[in-house]
This record gives sequence, C-alpha cells and structure tokens, in this order.
Amino acid sequence: MPMTTLPKMMRAIEISEPGGPDVLHVVQRPVVEPRADEVLIRVEAAGVNRPDVMQRMGKYPPPPGAPDIPGLEIAGTVVTPGESRFRSGDRVCALVAGGGYAEYCAVPVEQVLPVPSGVSTVEAAAIPETFFTVWTNLFQPARLNSGDTLLAHGGASGIGTTAIQLAVAFGARVFTTAGSNERCLACERLGALPINYKVEDFVRVVRDGTEGRGVDVILDIIGGEYLPRNLEALAMNGRLVQIGLIGGSRASLDLRPVLQKRLTITGSTLRARTPTEKGAIARDLEARVWPLLAQGSVTPIVDAQFPLERAADAHRALEAGEIFGKAVLVI
Repeated sequence: MPMTTLPKMMRAIEISEPGGPDVLHVVQRPVVEPRADEVLIRVEAAGVNRPDVMQRMGKYPPPPGAPDIPGLEIAGTVVTPGESRFRSGDRVCALVAGGGYAEYCAVPVEQVLPVPSGVSTVEAAAIPETFFTVWTNLFQPARLNSGDTLLAHGGASGIGTTAIQLAVAFGARVFTTAGSNERCLACERLGALPINYKVEDFVRVVRDGTEGRGVDVILDIIGGEYLPRNLEALAMNGRLVQIGLIGGSRASLDLRPVLQKRLTITGSTLRARTPTEKGAIARDLEARVWPLLAQGSVTPIVDAQFPLERAADAHRALEAGEIFGKAVLVI
C-alpha cells in the first residue's frame, strides 16, 4: 500500500487522565509518519498487558520519545517497510514502546518479526511482550537449562502461561502458583505442577516436590512479601528473577540465605531498552522459539478478544482476574 493511499487520521485509544478504565477513550489522531529505520504497520490486533493498566493509572509513564497511546505489542500487515527485510502486505508482529492501541503504528525495524507459520493475527498480537520478557529473563540472566526446576509465579497470567510453555519445551520441570483450582488445572494442562497459593504454601510444596532441595530458578511478578519466601524456596546456587511488583516494591530481606546458598537476585524491565537490545532478543526468539510456535508445541494463550472501542472492558477483565493468559484488542 503506497503512502499516498493512507488516511490522514486514525482511531486510537487515549488516556484522558490517570485513573480507572473509564479514562480510556477512542479519539482521532494523525496517522504516524515512520522514519527510514521504522516499519509502518496497519494494526489488526493489539495485546493487552498489565503495564498498560499501570500506565493508565499513572504509575508507568512511557519512556522519552514513545507515544502516549498505550499498547506494547501488535500484529498486522506492513504498509511501509522502510529499511527492512519486509515488503508491503507482509504479516508481522512487533514489540513497541507504546502506540499499540491504534490503527497504525511505526516500529523500529529491529523489533518487527514475521508472524510464525500457522499462527493467527490475533494470536500473534499476544506474543511479543510476554515472549520477549520471558526469554530475556529466564534464558539469559537466569540461565534456565534442561533439567532445571522452575517456579513461575502467576501461572495464569500472560507471563506465566508463556514461561510454563517455554520452560517445558526446553526441558525444565515447572511449578507454578495460581489462585483457584480451575486456574491450577489450566496451568497443569500446559505442563506445570500447580500450587493454589490461596490454600497451599508454595515454599513447602516446592521443597516437598524436590526432596528438600528447592528450585533452581524463580520467575516472580509479585514482589513484596514473596521475597523472603522465594529465597527460602530456592536451591543452592538458585536464581531469583524479579520482573513485576504486583504485591509491592518493598520487603524485608534477611541476607543470610543469599550468602549461605550462593543465590543470585536479578530483575529487569523491557520497555525502556534500546531497539538494538530488543533486536538482539528478537533474533534469538526467531531462531529458537519461532519454530516451536510454528510446530504448535508452544502457543500464545488468548482467552478473550475485545474491539478497540472496548479497551476499557479489556482492562476491567484483566484487573478482575478474569483472563487466563492474554486479552487482545481487535482493530
């Protein structure tokens, strides 16, 4: 599609002010003009993630230069390929620093990937944010290996369902926490050993399940009071990766287990990284994970779809814990 056929305006979701879901409104914005090092994508679907909720509440502002429109992952078709390997009309998905809740989005070329074979556009929109996050944390600083044991907190979330599947695919044994028997069963179907954290102590369960040894890696989106319990649940030379703070950012820490068990505690965020850094993750994913997606041995879990104008309802469902895996906006 040549640039001359593009509309001048597009629909997008705007955050009118920090607050609840009702502050999300459909507005008309000028269609973004891509730079030479960007790909312009006609967005057909956009993933909904907890960082979007945090941005809406005023707790996670976009990094400098990023659009104020929420949305961190998209799928659709290439309109203007820029200096990339893609052609107009190619089906792609992309990680973005913002701007996903809109009809068009300009994306640095490094962050654009082909939609895996056999994956729908809606499914593809649920891939980038969670797969980039899980890959760069579990398989890089945490060094998860075949034969390791993982505890993934929040197994019913987009991060959790992705972590379970990738860890199992690469030969790890996985424990996961979830908040109901139904969600535990769903996690079990993905290959995890579920723990209902509302009625079970995850420390006791993982220690009993590992003959007292503990797990090699913990991927935690909770934080807060989970920190000392996570350290207790780790094995010798264990690695704790903190990637979320749903339970709060402050906790009391006894450093003795860190010394005695030679533990590593690390954490990261993804959004503010440079396109070059994100591009390196993208290349790893395309080489090592895209074949698994094409085979169907790993799949994005899309639990609910909403039209763009119902973005507020998607946020309500996510905040109410009604979504298993991901919710996606269809545009």
